[in-house]
Amino acid sequence: MKKQKDTSAAADQVPEAPRLLVLHGPNLNLLGTREPGHYGSTTLAEINLALAHRAEAVGVQLEAFQSNHEGALIERVHAAQQQGVRYLIINPAAYTHTSIALRDALAGTNIPFVEVHLSNVHARESFRHQSYFSDLAVGVITGLGSEGYLLALEYLLSRIAAE
Repeated sequence: MKKQKDTSAAADQVPEAPRLLVLHGPNLNLLGTREPGHYGSTTLAEINLALAHRAEAVGVQLEAFQSNHEGALIERVHAAQQQGVRYLIINPAAYTHTSIALRDALAGTNIPFVEVHLSNVHARESFRHQSYFSDLAVGVITGLGSEGYLLALEYLLSRIAAE
């Protein structure tokens, strides 16, 4: 007897890879040349490439988005919820200390996120010591340069593996 091929919709569905989004705030497009004493010499493209390679190696979809405009970052957070993004990594940059609107977008979408800062914000000017995001974040990595992004990714990959 010939075995029939299962043509049901369930048999055709392959589980979609988990989706992660990395958000970079204002002026991070200048990484590599902007104040390397604080931010290092690694470019944003190099950070994104390293993250993409690591995510691809474990079958996770990763997208990176940078904007110097608060509204564009907020709209990207809203879109992430609609797209089923499971986790975010965000470096809000200067918006860390000023953007209640971006904070509200993250709170409103309820997507877990790790907050990352290249420099040690606590060793800098006092206005940089306050974050509008840290109390919402599942974790904060500060002062470890571009490696902080990779550490945030590794943490989120471990959460995905545990799910």
